[in-house]
Amino acid sequence: MLCLYVGFFLGLSGAAISNLQEKQTDFGMRVFSQVAQNSKGSNLAFSPYGVATILAMAQLGAGGNTLKTLNAKLGFSLQERGMARQQRLLQRDISSEEGVELASGVMVERKMALEKGFRRGLGKAFQASPHQLDFSRPDQALDIINAWVSDHTAGTIPSFLSSGALTDETRMVLLNALHFQGLWKVPFDPKMTEERLFHCANGSSVPVPMMRLTHRFKYGEFVTPDGVDYDVIEVPYEGESLSMLLVSPFEPETPVSSLSSELTTQRLQQWRQEMRSVKRQLVLPRFTLDSEVELKSILIQMGLGDMFNLAKADFTRITTEQPLCVSKVLQKVKIEVNEEGTKASAATAAILFSRMAVEEITMNRPFLFLIHHKSTGAVLFMGQVNQPQQH
Repeated sequence: MLCLYVGFFLGLSGAAISNLQEKQTDFGMRVFSQVAQNSKGSNLAFSPYGVATILAMAQLGAGGNTLKTLNAKLGFSLQERGMARQQRLLQRDISSEEGVELASGVMVERKMALEKGFRRGLGKAFQASPHQLDFSRPDQALDIINAWVSDHTAGTIPSFLSSGALTDETRMVLLNALHFQGLWKVPFDPKMTEERLFHCANGSSVPVPMMRLTHRFKYGEFVTPDGVDYDVIEVPYEGESLSMLLVSPFEPETPVSSLSSELTTQRLQQWRQEMRSVKRQLVLPRFTLDSEVELKSILIQMGLGDMFNLAKADFTRITTEQPLCVSKVLQKVKIEVNEEGTKASAATAAILFSRMAVEEITMNRPFLFLIHHKSTGAVLFMGQVNQPQQH
């Protein structure tokens, strides 16, 4: 089963909603590609939806050059007329699915006054109301935040923030939680599961429990601009509104990192248009992934460094009482995939500080997976499996 939780600190047409979702998904998948480049050969689980959502929450409070940079890098602005409503409708469409829970949280220092426009924007876009905490007692605040995350991820992420993540200089924590538990439309028969060798990215081979299912699947063969051949197979969940896409290169020696340029909403749409129903035997490892990623360095590489710099960050739309900057952007994701289905949770958080300190289709070799919401195209979770038994 699969569980993913993401946390960050710190009326329009359906077509418009789709456009917002496309831009958010593109941004989230770009972040994944950067993280994956730094994690070659390792397992990785990630929530593109979570990272885009948390930065969109921060964007609501940004001004000046910080807002311009966020707008340029994210490709959208929730401060534009009508965009907050689009965000709310997108969130509604995803969270209305069976087995999906989405939540946004805002934890704010109780003595800090928030700008009315920021409060209104959070309510309109994310249906989130600020929750006052006493950050002069950081351990108590940390317990409250971890309990919130645990509650919204069905207990799969019980300790999102570790001791020391908050200090008495913390002023706000922006949170996004995402939990998904879905059964396969056609489950794998546990009697068919057997140990087979999985050829890991580091060149070793390890025996892992491989599930087997013969059925009609949507399947397609594609090629990257660099000439790397790969295939995509879709495994639907019950209800068929969500599915898992499995992506792997044809050639055993080709690393999955060679497919990072393919991770765009445009390519995702092409896969869905061109895949055809074929009878195949799918052999897929049972796997569990547990990832924790600190995204600050990745976001700086992507040109978002100013929001981490107190001298340059402009979050005056959050408060004018004191200067704020983002100190950390964290994401934890937990995913379990077995014969019955998938359980995934993600938490993303942005912590804002106020201080001057610098702060056979046989998947028997590495593959990518994406869990996406078909009607909106949102990618809730994705990852790379380089060695299924690693946690």
